[in-house]
Amino acid sequence: MQPDQLDLKTGELVSYLFMHKAARISQSYINKSLIPMLCRKAGVPNKDIRGTITSHRARATIASQLFNAREPLGLFELQRWLGHSSPSSTQHYIDITPTKLAGSLSKAGYFERNRRMVSVLIDQDAISSGQMQKGEPWRYYDLGHGLCSYDFFEQCPHRMACAKCSFYLPKSSSEAQYIEGRQNLLKMMQEIPLTDDEQAAVNNDIGAIDKLLEKLKNIETPDKQRR
Repeated sequence: MQPDQLDLKTGELVSYLFMHKAARISQSYINKSLIPMLCRKAGVPNKDIRGTITSHRARATIASQLFNAREPLGLFELQRWLGHSSPSSTQHYIDITPTKLAGSLSKAGYFERNRRMVSVLIDQDAISSGQMQKGEPWRYYDLGHGLCSYDFFEQCPHRMACAKCSFYLPKSSSEAQYIEGRQNLLKMMQEIPLTDDEQAAVNNDIGAIDKLLEKLKNIETPDKQRR
């Protein structure tokens, strides 16, 4: 049984893990002798891609695990646990895992903000009759104001401003009304990622729509690329 020692950082009496004859074992001995010996006994290397394993790295690893736990410690709680006088010191110990980062981004809703569900009409008659093999339209993306029959709609830069493209059919046209009136249509939903410019245009920002049209001015529409 070893007596408690004064923690110079906090001024509290604490029980240190490595003690001998009522005195702390030096950090140099722990890092250069004790940890290598424990690694040899465990059959693991005492170095990794980040360098030599030390007592300080163990402390940093535990701090990161506490920060990334299912019910994590906050920054100031972790600061108190580590005995730091400033939260800026604690931030050096925090290593955010990819799982925590993905969870935070998901909660923030950034990716959902830049995605939209688009209704897709599948003409099953065109598929069964072989028209699809002949290059005839069989899939239509419902844009609200019209339909687009371009197969690679998700990759098309004009998908938010496609009125001048021959793949586009306005809802007011007789052909679009005929397609929507077919009995053997399969209606599905597809998620489409949007750029920031397209996102602004979707939100009915007139300035953003004009900006998007200006940016697309010199980019050919899919029907011209095929000619």
